[in-house]
Amino acid sequence: MLYSGIGWSGDGFVVEVVDEHGERRRDARLFGARDTRELIGYLREFGDPLVAVIDSTNGVLDGRLMAAGLTVYRADPELLGVRPDFGSVPAGEIAAVARRATRLQRDRGTQTGREGDLDAFARGSERAWDEWVARGACVSRGSGERPEVSLTFDDGPQPPYTGQVLDVLARYGVKATFFCTGMFAKAYPEYLARMREEGHGVANHTWSHPMLFELTRAQLAEQLERTDEAIAEATGGPAPTLFRPPYGSRSPEVLEQLAASGRTTVLWDVAPDDWQMPGADTIADRVVREAGPGSIVLLHDSGGDRSQTVAALAPAIEGLLERGLTFVPVEEQLAAPALTGQGR
Repeated sequence: MLYSGIGWSGDGFVVEVVDEHGERRRDARLFGARDTRELIGYLREFGDPLVAVIDSTNGVLDGRLMAAGLTVYRADPELLGVRPDFGSVPAGEIAAVARRATRLQRDRGTQTGREGDLDAFARGSERAWDEWVARGACVSRGSGERPEVSLTFDDGPQPPYTGQVLDVLARYGVKATFFCTGMFAKAYPEYLARMREEGHGVANHTWSHPMLFELTRAQLAEQLERTDEAIAEATGGPAPTLFRPPYGSRSPEVLEQLAASGRTTVLWDVAPDDWQMPGADTIADRVVREAGPGSIVLLHDSGGDRSQTVAALAPAIEGLLERGLTFVPVEEQLAAPALTGQGR
């Protein structure tokens, strides 16, 4: 059995492959965030059986690895040493704990086995969430006073799906909001430039898609600020003011830090679970059936195979239009400063 530890940094991913005795099989290798296909090809060179091991702060890669047929495990903080303020522990350390790591399931993603933790932290944050909603710093839907819906897309950009999503939106004249990870915003700035040019909102979704309640204040600040910089550089505009926590993860302390940074935290009220790939018809039906005035719809343009989301988008848009609903970026629903092509 071979174990491939995959660490991450501002430069991309570092891969180190060891055998069952912990002996390195090849020297550690760096892959840029734009080179995930090459990374997957490299792992396949070793043949079976090989397990790819990520740490819990890396939520941007597991879906792509599993979509390619690779077995993926997640190493949680208690198995690893102290992380730096930005980046993971070394790839070799991640590989070394593979036998105690959690095997991920494709329909559960990076959160496999952690759903209870996510639910518990969300419940423990209800009072803080309500307080910040009252202050306008947290939202999960618009007011509903107008027949408007906001489509939102998480985790990207990722070719070819982000471009395909943008093509469908352009065909219908629909403006949406993209919550981008910093790692891929930096790797694919051309997609963010197109989003801005075509009038879409561009918002912050952290750098590497971690569970926020696991981070120190310094680690969260690095995730936010570096992603702000990547988005501003790619779009040529200001840093975004809207933020979406990966998995909706939060704690009272996290919500306070986000609000203190001047951000509006955006969740959703319609989630068709397109990332679980239930089928394009199911995704479209859930969106059309569940969305109404003020809704914020959670979809994904990255994180794995998003062909079903792309296929569902046109029928979902047409179904909502038939119900008399129109589409605006989240920024317009919330009357927040928008990072859009209209220069608002």
